[in-house]
Amino acid sequence: MSEIRVGHGFDVHRLVENRPLVLGGVEISYEKGLQGHSDADVLLHAICDALLGAAGLADIGTHFPAEDPKYKDADSTMLLAEVRRMLTRAGFDRIVNLDTVIMAEKPKLAPYVDQMKMKIAEVLQIEPERVGIKATTTEGLGFTGREEGIAASAVCLIEKDV
Repeated sequence: MSEIRVGHGFDVHRLVENRPLVLGGVEISYEKGLQGHSDADVLLHAICDALLGAAGLADIGTHFPAEDPKYKDADSTMLLAEVRRMLTRAGFDRIVNLDTVIMAEKPKLAPYVDQMKMKIAEVLQIEPERVGIKATTTEGLGFTGREEGIAASAVCLIEKDV
């Protein structure tokens, strides 16, 4: 018998000058990057919150607070790896799948999707086919449409034996 849980996560960060753009643990070639205490990887942050929520654990900000200097410019793949360890400690040994959406007017992300999938799968120790990544624009609407920021949403399914 197993227990299956669903989690959802969402994150958004402002685009700014003089910062690298990192999404899904991959540096993206673009003239702007995301502002945040860590590397501001909205995709990995949304995935972290989805996984934490599914396991009934506190959100990413509770575990990795922006006020803590040790997370200044932190590589979000390290945060995701720690979330994976938290899931294992909570008995959730299986991440059945993740599905994500990145909302950005620019840059075009299709050339990076496979690389992001591979990086996320590697960090979470799952097969790449268990990771879905889609990128979309907002047709010029809202803060993403005005190219002021990037948002990401993630949903996951996790499982443990009971």
